[in-house]
Amino acid sequence: MVMLGSVLSLVSSVIQKEAINTITFEEGIKNISIDFTKLKLYLIIMGVLFLISAGISLVQGLLSASISQKTVKIIRTDMMKKMQDIPVKYFDTNTHGDLMSRLTNDVDNISTCVSQSISSLFSGVVTIFGSLALMLYYNRLMTLISLAVVPLGMFVTKKISAKTRIYFKNQQESLGELNGHIEEMVTGQKTVIAFNRQEKSIEQFDVMNQRLRKNSILAQIFSGTIGPLMNVLNNLSFACVAIAGGLLMMYADTIQNNTILIILCGSISIGTIQLFINLSKQFSRPINELANQFNAIQSAVAGAERVFDVMDQESEKDAGTISLPFENIKGDVVFKNVGFGYNPNVLVLREFSINVKTGQKIALVGPTGAGKTTVVNLLTRFYDINNGEILLDGINICDIKKDDLRRSIGIVLQDTVLFTGTIRDNIRYGKLDATEQEIRKAAMTANAHGFISHLHSGYDTELSESGGNLSQGQRQLISIARAVLADPKILILDEATSSVDTRTEMHIQQAMQELMKNKTCFIIAHRLSTIRNSDNILVINGGRIVESGNHEKLMKNQGAYFTLYQNQLKGAVI
Repeated sequence: MVMLGSVLSLVSSVIQKEAINTITFEEGIKNISIDFTKLKLYLIIMGVLFLISAGISLVQGLLSASISQKTVKIIRTDMMKKMQDIPVKYFDTNTHGDLMSRLTNDVDNISTCVSQSISSLFSGVVTIFGSLALMLYYNRLMTLISLAVVPLGMFVTKKISAKTRIYFKNQQESLGELNGHIEEMVTGQKTVIAFNRQEKSIEQFDVMNQRLRKNSILAQIFSGTIGPLMNVLNNLSFACVAIAGGLLMMYADTIQNNTILIILCGSISIGTIQLFINLSKQFSRPINELANQFNAIQSAVAGAERVFDVMDQESEKDAGTISLPFENIKGDVVFKNVGFGYNPNVLVLREFSINVKTGQKIALVGPTGAGKTTVVNLLTRFYDINNGEILLDGINICDIKKDDLRRSIGIVLQDTVLFTGTIRDNIRYGKLDATEQEIRKAAMTANAHGFISHLHSGYDTELSESGGNLSQGQRQLISIARAVLADPKILILDEATSSVDTRTEMHIQQAMQELMKNKTCFIIAHRLSTIRNSDNILVINGGRIVESGNHEKLMKNQGAYFTLYQNQLKGAVI
């Protein structure tokens, strides 16, 4: 469609030439004769061509919009799929705002380029080569004259584009940084206000905004110079063609008597000169269009680099070949001399070994940064160990398919994660085919049914982003209900009751005793009163187990656990 429009434009130029050639001059301009029959025919043909060209332009616009949006849809879909396959480490080391900027702003820049520039590129190629072929056919000398400025234009474009690409990349990176800051400030707005840091937040935003402004201005300035420079060069080419055509007309008789000049110039007429003027315009038009769209192209290139930086990330590796059906999993967990560090040079766990049987409740305690949450990250294979091995029912978890492994594990995190939707949808997230009865039973077990029933829409209450219209404790109860409904073989509670009051915590502990039966449970808690009934308490410090045993045994030993417990009692008294 694009190529057909360009071809019609070239044909129209040739028809115009023939229309002008119907006018003949005798004795200069004293006697002018016009072949009106041919002129009418050519004018009719030109009118039809213009109508067809207008229709093609309309269809081309619709197709460009459709193709660009389909392309963007595919890119966004592929990028979202890729994000589900990228290891957790990538999200831990990149700001969420920057990742969202890549998925939105950078992809939008690609869309703009596809809709505006790609069609111009294809039509431009056809127009350039078609114009060049016609120019060579009618007059080789004038063709050489009109092409004289092309090398200069290519040199200028190459020099400027080398600079603009850098600035456009910096612009997109600055935009991603700014979006990351905005995402942090919106998420933590209450904290910002509580600590009276509004002015500091504005200052930080202003610094990032100024950096974005600087990079954007530099990118626009350098890329904006290409269009005017190309216009100057094209106008120079146009003037040279017009002057050369005038001179050739003046010496037309001389040319016709010289074989070499005839080969170079062909037949000279006013129509030929007019054709060359049109062709020189058409030859330069696509170049001008691309120059004027250079901003969009460079911005799209910069955006594409950032998008494909995500797409080129290695997917999460899963070398597991053993399929372990959910119903066959018992829940025996063994850590054998496990060593791990988020930074290979700084180990978080050192020679870490534990043996947990089905139905046991294992508590992990210790100071902040001791490695308690790291144990959970390794068991779920969010990260892979550096050395040693972790066994589930006697099988190395690296040999088990990750989907089967994670399906057997339920997690309640300290930082509650809820999704936009109803309360029912959030509880059912742990088991999508759950019945209404199962959902309500899970909510009752987690002691969440009471407050849900008092809400205006009950289980159909719509949650705002991250459940912002509920209290922190209510959000935690819903996340616990979600884990209850999933009924996993292994249950991980990472400070699961940290956001609820003591009375609610007591009810949850009672309700979860039933849930914990015949399940391997890992409980991470800073409040030691919540783990007194655990079968085994592991005191972790410096990545090693420094003490283990039940509550009574550890209190008798008066070691690290005793010290932690006494310190908490003193804090409670204070």
